[in-house]
Amino acid sequence: MPEPRSGALRAIGNVLWLILAGFWMAIAYVLAGVLQIMTVIGIPLGIQSFKLAGYSLWPFGRVIVERPGAGAVSSCVGNVIWFVLAGVWLALGHLFTGLLLCATVIGIPFGIASFKLARLALWPFGKVIVPADSVSLGGSAVYLRI
Repeated sequence: MPEPRSGALRAIGNVLWLILAGFWMAIAYVLAGVLQIMTVIGIPLGIQSFKLAGYSLWPFGRVIVERPGAGAVSSCVGNVIWFVLAGVWLALGHLFTGLLLCATVIGIPFGIASFKLARLALWPFGKVIVPADSVSLGGSAVYLRI
């Protein structure tokens, strides 16, 4: 079982992430959320977008897991609507950011994290953000660890 990352290392990673990619991607999520809550139907999408904005600002030390009791039909419908309205564009933003970060040696780990976030940006419903310390690494519940 791998050793958990120290708090100081997570903080340094989060500060570097915030400067290099997190701030800009969080702005993209907030803009998507504002556009989505302008309609009554889009309010759940906007709320999800705001949650992901917070996660994209400070991702290290937290993981995404499958939400227990998430309805398969409601998550699927939410993901399809999300995919069309915001998911593709946010995922493309993460892919572009990841490519830019991977162009430098120091940015490679952050580029890989951006690619993982692109996957989350496509299908966020049915998942929940939890502290990394509260999830067993041996279990199959871990969806994304960065």
